[in-house]
Amino acid sequence: MEYYIKTFNELTNDELYQLLKARVDVFVVEQNCPYPEIDNYDQEATHYILKDNEAIAALVRLLPSGSRYKEASIGRVLVTEKYRGHGYARDIMNKAMKYIENEWNEGKIKLQAQTYLEKFYSSLGFKRISDEYLEDNIPHIDMIWQRK
Repeated sequence: MEYYIKTFNELTNDELYQLLKARVDVFVVEQNCPYPEIDNYDQEATHYILKDNEAIAALVRLLPSGSRYKEASIGRVLVTEKYRGHGYARDIMNKAMKYIENEWNEGKIKLQAQTYLEKFYSSLGFKRISDEYLEDNIPHIDMIWQRK
């Protein structure tokens, strides 16, 4: 297993295809949620990817402050089905948060969480900052992490 951090322009065609396929498999097909997965934020994002040989095990998308939100943000957090239950979500989130804090020198990170994951994100230090709302027909909340 190996972690990769790449900007959009550093991704090969094959890597971009794998990344988009994994996101569509999880967020569109598995969650039965037709929504515009390709949203024009990937080009300004940094993609943090965990691979097992050539297979994507987990990934997150990091967006700089001032792009989608005023704060830096983490989104498109996923672990592919075969790799669930091994702590990869927590591991990649911790690495992504450290990257944003250390490399981008950001003291706040925002995310839009599916409501059922509130406890998981809270365990990473995120605090709920919104009421529940529907995003693509799935209950979500906004959360923020702030450096101490």
